[in-house]
This record gives sequence, C-alpha cells and structure tokens, in this order.
Amino acid sequence: MRAVDLIRKKRDGKTLTKEEINWLINSYTRAEVPDYQMSAFLMASLLRGLNKEETIALTETMRDSGEVLDLREMADPKIGKHSTGGVGDKVSIVLAPLLASAGVVVPMIAGRGLGHTGGTIDKLESIPGFKTDLSVIDFRNTLWEVGTVISSQTSAIAPADRKLYRLRDVTATVESIPLIASSIMSKKLAEGINGLVLDVKVGSGAFMQTMEEAEELAQLMVDIGNSQGVKTFALITDMDEPLGKTVGNALEIRECINILKGRGEEDILEVILTLGSLMLYIAEEILEETEEVGVFKIKEEPIVKEKLYEKRINLESKINSGDALEKFIEMITAQGGNPEVVPNPGLLTIADKIMPIKAAQDGFINRIDARKIAESSVLLGAGRNKIEDEIDLSVGITLNKKSGSEVKAGDILAVIHYNKEDNLQEAISLVESAFEISSEKPEPREIIKKLIL
Repeated sequence: MRAVDLIRKKRDGKTLTKEEINWLINSYTRAEVPDYQMSAFLMASLLRGLNKEETIALTETMRDSGEVLDLREMADPKIGKHSTGGVGDKVSIVLAPLLASAGVVVPMIAGRGLGHTGGTIDKLESIPGFKTDLSVIDFRNTLWEVGTVISSQTSAIAPADRKLYRLRDVTATVESIPLIASSIMSKKLAEGINGLVLDVKVGSGAFMQTMEEAEELAQLMVDIGNSQGVKTFALITDMDEPLGKTVGNALEIRECINILKGRGEEDILEVILTLGSLMLYIAEEILEETEEVGVFKIKEEPIVKEKLYEKRINLESKINSGDALEKFIEMITAQGGNPEVVPNPGLLTIADKIMPIKAAQDGFINRIDARKIAESSVLLGAGRNKIEDEIDLSVGITLNKKSGSEVKAGDILAVIHYNKEDNLQEAISLVESAFEISSEKPEPREIIKKLIL
C-alpha cells in the first residue's frame, strides 16, 4: 500500500477498508508515513467524513497500537467515565472515589486542559506531590489497592492517538466528530473496562455547541463502545454555564473536597449523582432497550425505578457517611499526594490577590456564559493555548452567584483570584459581561439533557 493512494481515495470521498486504515495508522505510528501525508489524510477525513465502519476501524487500530489493560482478574465491575470537556467540570475527581467506595472499580486515563476547557490532570497536580504520570504497573497496583486511579495517558496507551492528537491540534482538524470519537474511545477501550458512561457536554462552554452535534458525537461513541463489547451509554449535559462554584485548578480541588464533605452545589451534584447512579445501574446490567432504535430509557416498572433511586440514595449515603471522602484520601495517598489537603485545604496553592466583581443592577441572574468565564481563567493563567504551555495552578474564578439567584446592585457576583496584572482588565471585563441580569427570574436550568445507550 501507499499513503498517497489512500489519501487520494479519501479525498475523492471513497470508503477505506479496515486493512487500509490499519496499515496507514500503524505506518504513521512507526514513522514510516511522514506528518505531511498524515496531515493531508486528516484534512480529507474532516472534509469528506468517515463513516461508522471507518471510525470503528480507526478506533480499534489506535487502541491496539499500544497496551490494552487486562483487568479480568478483578471481580468487581470495571466502569469507566469520560467527559468531553467543560468549564468547572471537576466531576471525575469526585465520581471516581465515590463509585469506588460503592464497590465499583473505576480506572481513568484523563487529560490536561487545552483551550477554554480545564483538565482533570492539571487539577489533581495542584495537590502537593500527587503523581499522574503512572506506569502501567503503578496504574494496575493503585487500582488493586484503592479501587480507582486517575492517570495521564502514557506512551504505552494508544500511542497512535497521542501522535495524531498533536498533529490534529496544529492542522485545524480537531473539529471532526469521527476523529474526536475515535480519539476518546481508543483510550477508554484500552483501560480494560466492561462498562462506560460518557458525559457529552453541550452549550457555550463545550466543544459541541448544539444538541445536534452533541447527539451525533454521543451516538457514535456509544456505537463504538458497544461494537467492542463494552456496555456504553452517554448522557448529554448542559455546559452553557460553569459547573459548580469554581473555575481554576486548585480552586476546583477545594470544591471537590467540599462536595465530598456534603457541601456541593445543586448543579454539579445532579451531574455527579446521575452519572454515578447510572454507572451502578449499568454495572448490574438492568438497562433495557425501548422501541426507539438506538435510544435507551430507564424501564417504567416501579421495581426498576426503585432500584435506580436506591442507587442514588446509596451514593448520597457514601458522601454523608464520609466513605467517599476516605476513598479520596486513599487515592491521594496511593498516588503520592499529601492527604492533609483534605482536612486542611489551605495547603493547596493560593493566588496572591483577589478582585471582587459586583452586580451593576438589581434583578435575577439569567445566565452565566461559560465560555467567557473560561476565557477569563485562561487569561489569568489557569489554562493553556498550546499543550506545552505552563499554567498557574493557583488562579481562577469563584462564582458567588448562580443562575436564578436574586441580586442587588453592589452584591459580589464572583471573585477573581490572580497573581499577575497581565490581562487582568480584559479578564475582569469578560467576567462582568458573562453575568446576564434580568428583571424576571429565569426558568431552572435543564442540567441533564438526554440519555443515549
């Protein structure tokens, strides 16, 4: 085979075979196909599209380019979770120990923040000593010991995706839904899981701006997972407003500790408990298909509703009893972090200065634009525009008010935590304009949009 022939074939809108995709990706991973040819293939794929069979073949090839964890010796169900990225999205950091405290094994390979979205790995690294660059052996050992582990992607896991991701970032080919789906799923399927829940974000702070895009991505990833024997479903959740009260790495770890202590905001608790309940639900294999093809709903029988309700109560009890918090402490300790940050969050890095943002008028918070809050946090140094950029783990934004809150002129809407004056005025303007105040109280946000299985 020749790369140029496969590029031409995709350029002309033709379908590549599994063998052709396998040859091309493996040749590129071995550096036998140069970046300029793979760039041409990626652009052709973005413009001409990849069908479901091509996307599944691409996912399988990237998954198999490295080590695939075999966790079958662990008797408990192994359920993965992945979010497509959002603003203030610290759900994984709470969900992993919470589910582990309920007897589910939760292996997680997470990423760093890029652009306007934050990264789970960056947030965890704000805990003094916390190690995220675990070897496969350390990953397995921590999983055995604690029941959960959150690690960054290593060179051993899906190296083809690692190489392709960097190339997509500099060739304007990130936006392709098949390329996004195969990138996410190749890593998740390498984790050795037998069940997976996907949190697909939609709204101003998400990569998917419309429900149509979110549903297309969610359905494609669900189809990929189920094609590989991994029971997979997706929740589409709102990301038009930041989740919880904080945006910024150490600030979000503080909030995670508060959530695990039973002091979580309503919106983020809804996402955590819904995802968690369904992870327990899928672990027991009690989801059932409806007549609507491709869309699964919870069965209507009272006994099943009761079981789902029991799972939510079970998870709430794990928070209220302190079991989930203890599991979080176990995870921190096992990954080399200082567990004293839990009783004493003051050990987390703190920005030198703060700037309160006040309401200019009376009324109700109609909306808080997630994208503007995210862009402000990047200007402060909490995010990165290139994967190699250094970030400031201490800076960010605390939201004192959420949508639906009544405010008076002069009330503090948010607090900016910063160290440098660079870009401060622009960051302030973004936060001020992110808060939309109206004279009438808005309808409550619909946090959970749709369930796809």
